Amino acid sequence: MKIIEEFKAFIARGNVMDLAVGVIIGGAFGKIVSTLVADVVMPPIGLALSGVNFNSLFLSLNGEKYASLAAAREVGAPVIAYGVFFNALIEFLIVAACVFVLVKAINQIYREAPKSAPEPTRTETLLEEIRDLLKKD
Repeated sequence: MKIIEEFKAFIARGNVMDLAVGVIIGGAFGKIVSTLVADVVMPPIGLALSGVNFNSLFLSLNGEKYASLAAAREVGAPVIAYGVFFNALIEFLIVAACVFVLVKAINQIYREAPKSAPEPTRTETLLEEIRDLLKKD
């Protein structure tokens, strides 16, 4: 029963909940970036490179020719799908750039917040007044 109580205390901590929210938001953000890369970024790049579809770029390791990457994978042919890798690399760079901008903005907010000293307590104020009176003598 002690383990259950410890587990409840662990889950109830704020940083665990923050992590869970971060993972959920991160997963959703990953899907957005995936479609951004596949449907918005890569088509113009492919068009600029003479209509290349990066998802269809692959190298067959057994020397045979296949109509598409899907056809090669369907028959179980060994392939290096470097176009898919290129898409994943672009997705990673976009996510990394977004995280960088987010962290930079958060750091800027923390730097801008003035760190004022707390007001002295009544006791501290009285002690300072006594010190000042003693210095006069």
